[in-house]
Amino acid sequence: MPRIPSLYLTLTASVVSLTLYAQEQPRPTRPSVREGEIENQEITVEKSRKIELPPATRIINKIPSIKPSAEQRKLTYEFEDRKLTVGDPRITPGVLPPTTTQTEQAPSYNNYVKVGAGNYGSFLGEGFVGVNNLSNLALEGSFRHLSSSIGPVDGRNSGQSDTRVNVTGKYMTESFKFQGDVGYERNGYFFYGYGPLPENVTISRDAIRQRLNTVNVKLGIENTNQESAIDYSLRTGITSLKDLYSASETDWGTNFNGSIGITNQVFALVAADAYVTQRSDGPVDNRNLFRVKPTFKYTTPRFTIVAGLTAANETDKRQNINRTQAFPVVDIDVVPVGNIHFFGGVDGDIVRNTLRSFLTENKWLAPQVLLSNTVKSLDFYGGSKGELGGGFAYEGKVSYARYRNFYVFNNSLTDTTKFFALYDGGTSEVLTISGQLGYTQKDKFRSTLKADFYRYGLDRLEEAWGRPQVAASWTNSYILNKKLFVTADLYFYQGIKGKNFVTNAVYTLKPIYDANVKIDYFLGKQFAAFVSLNNIIGQNYQRYLYYPVQGLNFLGGISYSF
Repeated sequence: MPRIPSLYLTLTASVVSLTLYAQEQPRPTRPSVREGEIENQEITVEKSRKIELPPATRIINKIPSIKPSAEQRKLTYEFEDRKLTVGDPRITPGVLPPTTTQTEQAPSYNNYVKVGAGNYGSFLGEGFVGVNNLSNLALEGSFRHLSSSIGPVDGRNSGQSDTRVNVTGKYMTESFKFQGDVGYERNGYFFYGYGPLPENVTISRDAIRQRLNTVNVKLGIENTNQESAIDYSLRTGITSLKDLYSASETDWGTNFNGSIGITNQVFALVAADAYVTQRSDGPVDNRNLFRVKPTFKYTTPRFTIVAGLTAANETDKRQNINRTQAFPVVDIDVVPVGNIHFFGGVDGDIVRNTLRSFLTENKWLAPQVLLSNTVKSLDFYGGSKGELGGGFAYEGKVSYARYRNFYVFNNSLTDTTKFFALYDGGTSEVLTISGQLGYTQKDKFRSTLKADFYRYGLDRLEEAWGRPQVAASWTNSYILNKKLFVTADLYFYQGIKGKNFVTNAVYTLKPIYDANVKIDYFLGKQFAAFVSLNNIIGQNYQRYLYYPVQGLNFLGGISYSF
Protein backbone atom coordinates (compact mmCIF):
# COMPACT_ATOMS: atom_id res chain seq x y z
CA MET A 1 0.00 0.00 0.00
CA PRO A 2 1.42 3.39 -1.03
CA ARG A 3 2.05 5.82 1.78
CA ILE A 4 2.89 9.53 2.27
CA PRO A 5 3.93 12.13 4.89
CA SER A 6 1.75 14.10 7.20
CA LEU A 7 3.32 17.45 6.40
CA TYR A 8 0.29 19.24 7.59
CA LEU A 9 0.53 22.76 8.60
CA THR A 10 -2.80 24.51 8.25
CA LEU A 11 -5.84 24.74 6.02
CA THR A 12 -7.73 27.31 4.10
CA ALA A 13 -11.25 28.33 3.39
CA SER A 14 -12.08 31.82 2.32
CA VAL A 15 -15.05 33.88 3.00
CA VAL A 16 -14.95 36.74 0.56
CA SER A 17 -16.80 39.84 1.58
CA LEU A 18 -19.55 40.90 -0.76
CA THR A 19 -19.42 44.32 -2.42
CA LEU A 20 -22.81 45.94 -2.44
CA TYR A 21 -24.24 47.85 -5.30
CA ALA A 22 -27.33 49.97 -5.59
CA GLN A 23 -29.53 51.52 -8.23
CA GLU A 24 -29.56 55.15 -9.32
CA GLN A 25 -32.40 57.21 -7.95
CA PRO A 26 -33.39 60.85 -8.45
CA ARG A 27 -31.98 61.43 -4.98
CA PRO A 28 -28.86 59.82 -3.49
CA THR A 29 -29.74 56.21 -3.06
CA ARG A 30 -27.81 53.46 -4.82
CA PRO A 31 -25.06 53.10 -7.40
CA SER A 32 -26.24 53.81 -10.93
CA VAL A 33 -26.56 50.93 -13.36
CA ARG A 34 -24.49 51.03 -16.52
CA GLU A 35 -25.68 48.98 -19.45
CA GLY A 36 -23.56 45.88 -19.87
CA GLU A 37 -21.86 46.19 -16.47
CA ILE A 38 -20.75 42.81 -15.14
CA GLU A 39 -20.06 41.54 -11.65
CA ASN A 40 -16.79 39.74 -10.97
CA GLN A 41 -17.70 36.39 -9.49
CA GLU A 42 -16.09 33.11 -8.53
CA ILE A 43 -17.29 29.97 -10.20
CA THR A 44 -16.94 26.26 -10.06
CA VAL A 45 -17.26 23.93 -13.01
CA GLU A 46 -20.89 22.88 -13.53
CA LYS A 47 -22.90 21.54 -16.38
CA SER A 48 -25.93 22.98 -18.18
CA ARG A 49 -24.63 26.51 -18.06
CA LYS A 50 -25.00 29.53 -20.28
CA ILE A 51 -23.10 32.79 -20.50
CA GLU A 52 -24.79 36.13 -19.88
CA LEU A 53 -23.75 39.66 -19.11
CA PRO A 54 -26.38 40.99 -16.69
CA PRO A 55 -26.18 44.55 -15.42
CA ALA A 56 -24.38 44.58 -12.08
CA THR A 57 -26.73 46.63 -9.98
CA ARG A 58 -26.67 45.30 -6.45
CA ILE A 59 -25.22 42.38 -4.62
CA ILE A 60 -28.40 42.09 -2.59
CA ASN A 61 -30.65 40.42 -5.17
CA LYS A 62 -34.30 41.27 -4.88
CA ILE A 63 -37.07 38.76 -5.43
CA PRO A 64 -39.95 40.47 -7.22
CA SER A 65 -42.53 38.03 -5.86
CA ILE A 66 -42.77 35.15 -3.45
CA LYS A 67 -43.52 32.73 -6.25
CA PRO A 68 -40.73 30.28 -7.06
CA SER A 69 -38.40 31.30 -9.83
CA ALA A 70 -38.47 29.63 -13.22
CA GLU A 71 -35.23 27.92 -12.28
CA GLN A 72 -36.87 26.47 -9.17
CA ARG A 73 -39.99 25.37 -11.02
CA LYS A 74 -38.40 23.79 -14.05
CA LEU A 75 -37.18 20.22 -14.17
CA THR A 76 -33.44 20.75 -14.00
CA TYR A 77 -32.30 17.19 -14.81
CA GLU A 78 -29.03 17.49 -12.95
CA PHE A 79 -28.37 13.77 -13.01
CA GLU A 80 -25.01 13.68 -11.31
CA ASP A 81 -22.69 16.12 -9.60
CA ARG A 82 -19.50 15.55 -11.59
CA LYS A 83 -17.56 18.65 -10.60
CA LEU A 84 -13.84 18.28 -11.07
CA THR A 85 -12.41 20.44 -8.32
CA VAL A 86 -9.50 22.53 -9.58
CA GLY A 87 -8.39 23.58 -6.15
CA ASP A 88 -9.67 26.13 -3.74
CA PRO A 89 -12.35 27.93 -5.82
CA ARG A 90 -11.90 30.93 -3.58
CA ILE A 91 -8.30 31.27 -4.73
CA THR A 92 -9.03 30.54 -8.39
CA PRO A 93 -10.18 33.77 -10.09
CA GLY A 94 -13.52 33.52 -11.81
CA VAL A 95 -14.53 34.96 -15.15
CA LEU A 96 -17.97 35.54 -16.60
CA PRO A 97 -20.69 34.46 -14.16
CA PRO A 98 -22.55 31.47 -15.62
CA THR A 99 -26.27 30.93 -15.24
CA THR A 100 -28.30 27.79 -15.61
CA THR A 101 -29.73 27.13 -19.06
CA GLN A 102 -33.53 27.28 -19.07
CA THR A 103 -36.16 26.32 -21.56
CA GLU A 104 -38.07 29.04 -23.39
CA GLN A 105 -41.32 28.27 -21.64
CA ALA A 106 -41.52 27.52 -17.92
CA PRO A 107 -43.60 24.46 -17.02
CA SER A 108 -47.19 25.08 -15.99
CA TYR A 109 -46.70 23.07 -12.80
CA ASN A 110 -44.52 24.10 -9.89
CA ASN A 111 -43.96 20.70 -8.30
CA TYR A 112 -42.30 17.59 -9.67
CA VAL A 113 -40.93 14.14 -8.90
CA LYS A 114 -38.21 12.38 -10.84
CA VAL A 115 -36.79 8.87 -10.78
CA GLY A 116 -34.02 7.25 -12.79
CA ALA A 117 -31.52 4.39 -12.86
CA GLY A 118 -28.33 3.44 -14.68
CA ASN A 119 -25.22 1.29 -14.70
CA TYR A 120 -22.93 0.96 -11.67
CA GLY A 121 -26.15 0.22 -9.78
CA SER A 122 -27.10 3.89 -9.89
CA PHE A 123 -30.43 5.26 -8.67
CA LEU A 124 -31.80 8.81 -8.74
CA GLY A 125 -34.80 10.11 -6.84
CA GLU A 126 -35.68 13.79 -6.73
CA GLY A 127 -38.65 15.98 -5.90
CA PHE A 128 -39.78 19.54 -5.28
CA VAL A 129 -42.95 20.88 -3.65
CA GLY A 130 -43.87 24.53 -3.25
CA VAL A 131 -46.81 26.19 -1.49
CA ASN A 132 -47.35 29.72 -2.81
CA ASN A 133 -51.03 30.44 -2.32
CA LEU A 134 -50.53 32.01 1.10
CA SER A 135 -50.48 35.78 1.52
CA ASN A 136 -46.89 37.08 1.38
CA LEU A 137 -45.63 33.63 2.36
CA ALA A 138 -44.00 30.88 0.34
CA LEU A 139 -42.90 27.43 1.51
CA GLU A 140 -40.67 25.12 -0.49
CA GLY A 141 -39.29 21.65 0.09
CA SER A 142 -36.87 19.62 -2.00
CA PHE A 143 -35.33 16.17 -1.85
CA ARG A 144 -32.57 14.53 -3.88
CA HIS A 145 -30.88 11.13 -3.63
CA LEU A 146 -28.23 9.84 -6.02
CA SER A 147 -26.32 6.66 -5.33
CA SER A 148 -24.15 4.05 -7.03
CA SER A 149 -23.97 0.66 -5.33
CA ILE A 150 -20.70 -0.22 -7.09
CA GLY A 151 -17.78 1.87 -8.32
CA PRO A 152 -14.57 1.71 -10.33
CA VAL A 153 -12.56 -0.32 -7.77
CA ASP A 154 -13.59 -3.60 -6.09
CA GLY A 155 -17.29 -3.18 -6.82
CA ARG A 156 -19.18 -2.26 -3.65
CA ASN A 157 -15.96 -1.03 -1.98
CA SER A 158 -16.12 2.12 -4.11
CA GLY A 159 -19.85 2.77 -4.10
CA GLN A 160 -21.19 6.14 -3.00
CA SER A 161 -24.41 7.97 -2.13
CA ASP A 162 -25.54 11.56 -1.75
CA THR A 163 -28.81 12.55 -0.07
CA ARG A 164 -30.05 16.11 0.45
CA VAL A 165 -33.22 17.52 2.02
CA ASN A 166 -34.01 21.22 2.24
CA VAL A 167 -36.99 23.27 3.48
CA THR A 168 -37.26 27.00 2.78
CA GLY A 169 -39.74 29.57 3.99
CA LYS A 170 -40.00 33.14 2.62
CA TYR A 171 -42.05 36.03 3.96
CA MET A 172 -42.06 39.16 1.83
CA THR A 173 -43.47 42.67 2.20
CA GLU A 174 -42.90 45.85 0.25
CA SER A 175 -40.11 46.80 2.67
CA PHE A 176 -38.24 43.59 3.45
CA LYS A 177 -37.90 39.89 2.76
CA PHE A 178 -37.34 37.35 5.54
CA GLN A 179 -36.10 33.86 4.67
CA GLY A 180 -35.36 30.75 6.70
CA ASP A 181 -33.72 27.52 5.53
CA VAL A 182 -33.23 24.14 7.15
CA GLY A 183 -31.14 21.55 5.35
CA TYR A 184 -29.66 18.10 5.82
CA GLU A 185 -27.01 16.31 3.76
CA ARG A 186 -25.70 12.76 4.03
CA ASN A 187 -22.68 11.70 1.98
CA GLY A 188 -21.53 8.07 2.09
CA TYR A 189 -18.40 6.76 0.38
CA PHE A 190 -15.28 4.60 0.85
CA PHE A 191 -11.51 5.07 0.97
CA TYR A 192 -10.92 2.83 -2.04
CA GLY A 193 -7.56 4.21 -3.17
CA TYR A 194 -5.60 1.19 -1.91
CA GLY A 195 -4.58 -0.08 -5.36
CA PRO A 196 -4.37 -3.73 -6.52
CA LEU A 197 -4.49 -6.29 -3.72
CA PRO A 198 -2.52 -9.55 -3.52
CA GLU A 199 -4.42 -12.70 -4.36
CA ASN A 200 -6.83 -13.93 -1.67
CA VAL A 201 -6.56 -10.62 0.20
CA THR A 202 -9.77 -8.69 0.84
CA ILE A 203 -10.57 -5.34 2.43
CA SER A 204 -13.27 -4.96 5.06
CA ARG A 205 -15.85 -2.45 3.87
CA ASP A 206 -16.43 -1.22 7.42
CA ALA A 207 -12.71 -0.39 7.74
CA ILE A 208 -12.76 1.95 4.73
CA ARG A 209 -16.27 3.37 5.11
CA GLN A 210 -16.85 7.11 5.60
CA ARG A 211 -20.06 9.04 6.10
CA LEU A 212 -20.60 12.78 6.47
CA ASN A 213 -23.75 14.19 8.08
CA THR A 214 -24.36 17.92 7.74
CA VAL A 215 -27.21 19.94 9.26
CA ASN A 216 -27.60 23.66 8.60
CA VAL A 217 -30.05 26.32 9.73
CA LYS A 218 -30.04 29.77 8.12
CA LEU A 219 -32.00 32.97 8.69
CA GLY A 220 -31.84 36.17 6.67
CA ILE A 221 -33.50 39.53 6.19
CA GLU A 222 -32.93 42.04 3.42
CA ASN A 223 -34.33 45.26 2.05
CA THR A 224 -36.79 45.02 -0.85
CA ASN A 225 -37.80 48.67 -1.12
CA GLN A 226 -36.23 49.89 -4.36
CA GLU A 227 -36.88 53.50 -3.36
CA SER A 228 -34.98 53.32 -0.09
CA ALA A 229 -31.72 55.26 0.16
CA ILE A 230 -30.30 52.63 2.50
CA ASP A 231 -29.80 49.09 1.31
CA TYR A 232 -28.99 46.16 3.60
CA SER A 233 -28.79 42.41 3.91
CA LEU A 234 -28.23 40.41 7.11
CA ARG A 235 -27.80 36.64 7.15
CA THR A 236 -26.81 34.24 9.89
CA GLY A 237 -26.62 30.47 10.08
CA ILE A 238 -25.19 27.48 11.93
CA THR A 239 -23.75 24.42 10.19
CA SER A 240 -22.96 21.21 12.07
CA LEU A 241 -20.80 18.55 10.44
CA LYS A 242 -20.00 15.05 11.78
CA ASP A 243 -18.24 12.12 10.17
CA LEU A 244 -18.37 8.39 10.90
CA TYR A 245 -15.43 8.62 13.29
CA SER A 246 -14.63 11.32 15.87
CA ALA A 247 -14.49 14.44 13.68
CA SER A 248 -17.07 17.18 14.06
CA GLU A 249 -17.33 20.89 13.34
CA THR A 250 -19.84 23.55 14.34
CA ASP A 251 -19.64 26.76 12.33
CA TRP A 252 -21.72 29.87 13.06
CA GLY A 253 -21.46 32.57 10.42
CA THR A 254 -23.09 36.01 10.20
CA ASN A 255 -22.81 38.34 7.18
CA PHE A 256 -23.96 41.93 6.85
CA ASN A 257 -23.90 44.10 3.74
CA GLY A 258 -25.07 47.68 3.53
CA SER A 259 -24.92 50.70 1.26
CA ILE A 260 -26.05 54.31 1.37
CA GLY A 261 -26.03 57.00 -1.29
CA ILE A 262 -24.09 60.14 -0.41
CA THR A 263 -24.58 61.89 -3.75
CA ASN A 264 -25.81 60.66 -7.12
CA GLN A 265 -22.28 59.48 -7.89
CA VAL A 266 -20.75 58.63 -4.52
CA PHE A 267 -21.84 55.73 -2.34
CA ALA A 268 -20.66 54.30 0.95
CA LEU A 269 -20.54 50.50 1.18
CA VAL A 270 -19.79 48.21 4.09
CA ALA A 271 -19.49 44.44 4.43
CA ALA A 272 -18.94 42.67 7.74
CA ASP A 273 -18.52 38.98 8.59
CA ALA A 274 -18.26 37.07 11.85
CA TYR A 275 -17.43 33.36 12.03
CA VAL A 276 -17.24 31.36 15.25
CA THR A 277 -16.04 27.81 14.64
CA GLN A 278 -15.32 24.84 16.88
CA ARG A 279 -13.71 21.79 15.37
CA SER A 280 -13.15 18.55 17.28
CA ASP A 281 -11.13 15.65 15.89
CA GLY A 282 -9.26 14.45 18.93
CA PRO A 283 -8.23 17.84 20.39
CA VAL A 284 -10.82 20.64 20.38
CA ASP A 285 -9.92 23.68 18.30
CA ASN A 286 -11.73 27.03 18.53
CA ARG A 287 -11.15 29.12 15.40
CA ASN A 288 -12.79 32.51 14.80
CA LEU A 289 -12.62 35.12 12.07
CA PHE A 290 -14.03 38.65 12.14
CA ARG A 291 -13.87 40.89 9.08
CA VAL A 292 -15.04 44.38 8.12
CA LYS A 293 -14.72 45.92 4.66
CA PRO A 294 -15.67 49.62 4.34
CA THR A 295 -15.38 51.08 0.84
CA PHE A 296 -16.51 54.08 -1.18
CA LYS A 297 -17.72 53.91 -4.74
CA TYR A 298 -17.60 56.70 -7.32
CA THR A 299 -19.39 55.99 -10.57
CA THR A 300 -20.11 57.69 -13.88
CA PRO A 301 -21.42 56.17 -17.13
CA ARG A 302 -17.84 55.55 -18.32
CA PHE A 303 -15.82 55.21 -15.15
CA THR A 304 -16.19 53.49 -11.79
CA ILE A 305 -13.77 53.22 -8.89
CA VAL A 306 -14.19 51.40 -5.58
CA ALA A 307 -11.61 52.06 -2.87
CA GLY A 308 -11.30 51.11 0.77
CA LEU A 309 -9.75 48.44 2.93
CA THR A 310 -10.40 45.04 4.46
CA ALA A 311 -9.56 44.54 8.13
CA ALA A 312 -9.64 40.97 9.46
CA ASN A 313 -8.94 39.43 12.84
CA GLU A 314 -8.35 35.69 13.19
CA THR A 315 -7.96 33.63 16.36
CA ASP A 316 -6.96 29.98 16.74
CA LYS A 317 -6.76 28.57 20.26
CA ARG A 318 -4.85 25.44 19.26
CA GLN A 319 -2.15 27.36 17.40
CA ASN A 320 -2.18 30.29 19.83
CA ILE A 321 -3.01 32.77 17.04
CA ASN A 322 -4.63 36.17 17.60
CA ARG A 323 -3.73 38.64 14.86
CA THR A 324 -5.33 41.46 12.92
CA GLN A 325 -4.34 42.45 9.40
CA ALA A 326 -5.45 45.11 6.91
CA PHE A 327 -5.51 44.83 3.11
CA PRO A 328 -6.09 47.48 0.41
CA VAL A 329 -9.14 47.38 -1.84
CA VAL A 330 -9.00 49.22 -5.18
CA ASP A 331 -11.09 48.30 -8.21
CA ILE A 332 -11.25 50.44 -11.38
CA ASP A 333 -13.59 49.85 -14.30
CA VAL A 334 -13.43 51.91 -17.51
CA VAL A 335 -15.95 51.72 -20.38
CA PRO A 336 -14.33 53.45 -23.36
CA VAL A 337 -17.00 52.41 -25.86
CA GLY A 338 -20.25 50.45 -25.92
CA ASN A 339 -20.27 47.47 -23.59
CA ILE A 340 -16.51 46.96 -23.58
CA HIS A 341 -14.96 47.16 -20.10
CA PHE A 342 -11.34 47.38 -19.01
CA PHE A 343 -10.75 46.73 -15.34
CA GLY A 344 -7.95 46.37 -12.85
CA GLY A 345 -7.25 46.53 -9.17
CA VAL A 346 -5.59 45.17 -6.08
CA ASP A 347 -6.96 43.48 -2.98
CA GLY A 348 -6.14 40.98 -0.25
CA ASP A 349 -7.89 38.96 2.43
CA ILE A 350 -7.70 36.09 4.90
CA VAL A 351 -9.06 32.98 3.21
CA ARG A 352 -10.99 31.06 5.86
CA ASN A 353 -10.40 27.29 5.87
CA THR A 354 -12.70 24.88 7.69
CA LEU A 355 -13.05 21.14 7.86
CA ARG A 356 -16.20 21.38 5.78
CA SER A 357 -14.56 23.46 3.06
CA PHE A 358 -11.68 20.99 2.81
CA LEU A 359 -14.02 18.00 2.63
CA THR A 360 -15.95 19.75 -0.12
CA GLU A 361 -12.73 19.95 -2.11
CA ASN A 362 -11.26 16.54 -1.20
CA LYS A 363 -13.52 14.13 0.67
CA TRP A 364 -10.78 11.57 1.31
CA LEU A 365 -9.16 13.54 4.15
CA ALA A 366 -7.19 11.79 6.88
CA PRO A 367 -8.20 12.19 10.56
CA GLN A 368 -6.94 15.15 12.58
CA VAL A 369 -5.97 17.31 9.62
CA LEU A 370 -4.62 20.55 11.00
CA LEU A 371 -6.65 23.58 9.89
CA SER A 372 -5.16 26.98 9.22
CA ASN A 373 -6.28 29.99 7.22
CA THR A 374 -4.53 31.14 4.06
CA VAL A 375 -3.49 34.79 3.87
CA LYS A 376 -3.80 36.39 0.45
CA SER A 377 -1.35 39.24 1.03
CA LEU A 378 -1.90 41.01 -2.29
CA ASP A 379 -3.64 40.21 -5.55
CA PHE A 380 -2.97 42.42 -8.56
CA TYR A 381 -5.40 41.79 -11.42
CA GLY A 382 -6.53 43.30 -14.68
CA GLY A 383 -8.39 42.46 -17.84
CA SER A 384 -11.29 43.18 -20.13
CA LYS A 385 -14.86 41.96 -20.51
CA GLY A 386 -17.91 42.81 -22.51
CA GLU A 387 -20.25 42.08 -25.39
CA LEU A 388 -18.95 41.87 -28.96
CA GLY A 389 -22.30 41.81 -30.73
CA GLY A 390 -23.83 39.02 -32.73
CA GLY A 391 -24.44 37.00 -29.58
CA PHE A 392 -20.78 36.90 -28.51
CA ALA A 393 -19.47 37.88 -25.06
CA TYR A 394 -16.01 37.55 -23.56
CA GLU A 395 -13.83 38.08 -20.53
CA GLY A 396 -10.07 37.85 -20.07
CA LYS A 397 -8.20 38.29 -16.81
CA VAL A 398 -4.65 38.11 -15.50
CA SER A 399 -4.00 37.77 -11.78
CA TYR A 400 -0.77 37.77 -9.80
CA ALA A 401 -1.31 36.90 -6.15
CA ARG A 402 0.93 36.31 -3.15
CA TYR A 403 -0.12 33.92 -0.38
CA ARG A 404 1.09 32.71 2.98
CA ASN A 405 0.03 29.21 4.07
CA PHE A 406 -0.89 28.33 0.50
CA TYR A 407 -2.19 24.75 0.75
CA VAL A 408 -2.27 21.65 -1.41
CA PHE A 409 -3.52 18.09 -0.89
CA ASN A 410 -1.31 15.01 -1.06
CA ASN A 411 -1.56 11.42 0.14
CA SER A 412 -0.69 10.84 3.79
CA LEU A 413 2.53 9.13 4.87
CA THR A 414 0.75 6.82 7.29
CA ASP A 415 -2.04 5.81 4.87
CA THR A 416 -2.03 6.80 1.21
CA THR A 417 -5.75 6.14 0.86
CA LYS A 418 -6.20 9.36 2.83
CA PHE A 419 -4.98 12.93 2.28
CA PHE A 420 -3.39 15.62 4.38
CA ALA A 421 -3.22 19.32 3.63
CA LEU A 422 0.34 20.54 3.13
CA TYR A 423 1.13 24.22 3.56
CA ASP A 424 3.79 26.50 2.22
CA GLY A 425 4.76 28.52 5.27
CA GLY A 426 6.72 30.99 3.16
CA THR A 427 5.51 33.30 0.42
CA SER A 428 3.80 31.58 -2.51
CA GLU A 429 3.16 33.29 -5.84
CA VAL A 430 0.35 32.25 -8.16
CA LEU A 431 -0.01 33.60 -11.70
CA THR A 432 -3.42 32.90 -13.24
CA ILE A 433 -4.48 33.65 -16.81
CA SER A 434 -8.21 33.17 -17.40
CA GLY A 435 -10.31 33.55 -20.52
CA GLN A 436 -13.89 32.87 -21.51
CA LEU A 437 -15.85 33.24 -24.73
CA GLY A 438 -19.58 32.71 -24.98
CA TYR A 439 -22.10 32.63 -27.78
CA THR A 440 -25.90 32.76 -27.56
CA GLN A 441 -28.40 32.41 -30.41
CA LYS A 442 -31.98 33.44 -29.67
CA ASP A 443 -32.26 31.23 -26.56
CA LYS A 444 -31.92 28.20 -28.82
CA PHE A 445 -28.21 27.50 -28.71
CA ARG A 446 -25.58 28.46 -26.15
CA SER A 447 -21.91 27.68 -26.11
CA THR A 448 -19.22 28.64 -23.59
CA LEU A 449 -15.48 28.02 -23.90
CA LYS A 450 -13.39 28.67 -20.80
CA ALA A 451 -9.73 28.10 -19.92
CA ASP A 452 -7.53 28.81 -16.88
CA PHE A 453 -3.74 28.56 -16.84
CA TYR A 454 -1.87 28.43 -13.52
CA ARG A 455 1.77 28.93 -12.64
CA TYR A 456 2.80 28.26 -9.05
CA GLY A 457 5.89 29.78 -7.47
CA LEU A 458 6.24 28.01 -4.13
CA ASP A 459 8.74 28.82 -1.40
CA ARG A 460 8.96 25.63 0.68
CA LEU A 461 6.76 23.04 -1.01
CA GLU A 462 8.31 20.96 -3.77
CA GLU A 463 5.24 21.08 -6.03
CA ALA A 464 1.64 22.25 -5.97
CA TRP A 465 0.45 18.69 -5.36
CA GLY A 466 -3.07 18.00 -6.59
CA ARG A 467 -3.49 21.32 -8.39
CA PRO A 468 -3.70 21.50 -12.21
CA GLN A 469 -1.65 23.72 -14.48
CA VAL A 470 -4.43 23.89 -17.09
CA ALA A 471 -8.20 23.64 -16.57
CA ALA A 472 -10.57 24.10 -19.51
CA SER A 473 -14.23 23.44 -20.28
CA TRP A 474 -16.53 23.67 -23.29
CA THR A 475 -20.27 23.57 -22.53
CA ASN A 476 -23.13 23.65 -25.03
CA SER A 477 -26.92 23.51 -24.91
CA TYR A 478 -29.55 23.32 -27.64
CA ILE A 479 -33.35 23.49 -27.50
CA LEU A 480 -35.41 22.05 -30.37
CA ASN A 481 -39.12 22.86 -30.68
CA LYS A 482 -39.44 23.40 -26.93
CA LYS A 483 -39.51 19.61 -26.48
CA LEU A 484 -35.98 18.34 -26.98
CA PHE A 485 -33.30 19.79 -24.74
CA VAL A 486 -29.69 18.67 -25.35
CA THR A 487 -26.56 19.61 -23.44
CA ALA A 488 -23.02 18.53 -24.26
CA ASP A 489 -19.80 19.44 -22.51
CA LEU A 490 -16.13 18.60 -22.35
CA TYR A 491 -13.73 19.15 -19.45
CA PHE A 492 -9.94 19.07 -19.66
CA TYR A 493 -7.38 19.13 -16.83
CA GLN A 494 -3.62 18.80 -17.18
CA GLY A 495 -0.49 19.03 -15.06
CA ILE A 496 -1.74 17.45 -11.82
CA LYS A 497 1.04 15.87 -9.76
CA GLY A 498 1.15 13.68 -6.67
CA LYS A 499 3.93 12.12 -4.62
CA ASN A 500 4.34 8.92 -2.65
CA PHE A 501 6.51 10.02 0.25
CA VAL A 502 7.34 6.41 1.19
CA THR A 503 8.97 5.62 -2.15
CA ASN A 504 9.65 9.30 -3.01
CA ALA A 505 8.09 8.58 -6.41
CA VAL A 506 6.51 11.59 -8.14
CA TYR A 507 3.55 10.93 -10.43
CA THR A 508 2.20 13.24 -13.13
CA LEU A 509 -1.41 12.16 -13.58
CA LYS A 510 -2.67 11.59 -17.09
CA PRO A 511 -4.58 14.50 -18.65
CA ILE A 512 -8.28 14.39 -17.87
CA TYR A 513 -10.81 14.34 -20.71
CA ASP A 514 -14.41 14.13 -19.54
CA ALA A 515 -17.12 14.36 -22.22
CA ASN A 516 -20.82 14.23 -21.36
CA VAL A 517 -24.20 14.42 -23.11
CA LYS A 518 -27.66 14.94 -21.60
CA ILE A 519 -30.97 14.66 -23.45
CA ASP A 520 -34.35 15.72 -22.05
CA TYR A 521 -37.52 15.03 -24.04
CA PHE A 522 -40.78 16.58 -22.86
CA LEU A 523 -43.66 14.16 -23.52
CA GLY A 524 -46.32 16.68 -22.58
CA LYS A 525 -47.14 19.25 -19.96
CA GLN A 526 -46.55 16.83 -17.09
CA PHE A 527 -44.26 14.05 -18.28
CA ALA A 528 -40.67 14.10 -19.51
CA ALA A 529 -38.04 11.45 -20.21
CA PHE A 530 -34.33 11.94 -19.77
CA VAL A 531 -31.02 10.18 -20.36
CA SER A 532 -27.52 11.21 -19.33
CA LEU A 533 -24.22 9.82 -20.65
CA ASN A 534 -21.19 10.73 -18.57
CA ASN A 535 -17.48 10.18 -19.23
CA ILE A 536 -18.25 9.05 -22.77
CA ILE A 537 -14.55 8.60 -23.51
CA GLY A 538 -14.54 5.94 -20.78
CA GLN A 539 -11.33 7.17 -19.17
CA ASN A 540 -10.88 6.03 -15.56
CA TYR A 541 -8.90 9.17 -14.86
CA GLN A 542 -7.57 10.16 -11.44
CA ARG A 543 -8.33 13.60 -10.07
CA TYR A 544 -6.33 12.65 -6.97
CA LEU A 545 -3.58 10.03 -6.88
CA TYR A 546 -4.80 6.40 -6.47
CA TYR A 547 -8.46 7.35 -6.92
CA PRO A 548 -9.78 6.43 -10.39
CA VAL A 549 -13.33 7.48 -11.22
CA GLN A 550 -16.15 5.64 -12.93
CA GLY A 551 -15.74 5.02 -16.66
CA LEU A 552 -18.63 5.41 -19.09
CA ASN A 553 -21.79 5.68 -17.04
CA PHE A 554 -25.38 6.47 -17.91
CA LEU A 555 -28.61 7.36 -16.15
CA GLY A 556 -32.11 7.44 -17.56
CA GLY A 557 -35.61 7.88 -16.24
CA ILE A 558 -38.84 9.84 -16.22
CA SER A 559 -40.26 12.85 -14.41
CA TYR A 560 -43.77 13.99 -13.55
CA SER A 561 -44.79 17.55 -12.72
CA PHE A 562 -47.94 18.51 -10.86
